[in-house]
Amino acid sequence: MEKQLQILLSEEGAEAERVETLTGYLRAELLQTDVDDVAPLPGGEAPPGARAVDVTQIGALLVSLGGSVTALNQVVDVVRDWWGRCRDSRPSLRLTMDDDVLEISEATPEQVTEAFDLFVRRHSAVGT
Repeated sequence: MEKQLQILLSEEGAEAERVETLTGYLRAELLQTDVDDVAPLPGGEAPPGARAVDVTQIGALLVSLGGSVTALNQVVDVVRDWWGRCRDSRPSLRLTMDDDVLEISEATPEQVTEAFDLFVRRHSAVGT
């Protein structure tokens, strides 16, 4: 079964357009890695009378890792580097694979590196 990683990007108080722009930049970088696809995470139908735009869905990506052993590591490296370049504001990130969730919001670059490395190790150990 193909492994998939969900990424949810958010930024407190950000307009939908900003979240969409940030997500687009991240998606473009992720597509340069050894993954099968990076697509917007499909959302459900909006209930009648609800706002048409859900900011949490705008920042949601589904990364299909394919069969590559190194894909998860590449994706995490890209996300970490991208997050590090967001100097004016640090978007919050939520990575979900299987039942494992990694949330990054206010953290030092060292804490982020440690958390991402642990996340990759947990998923690299599965099936070995």
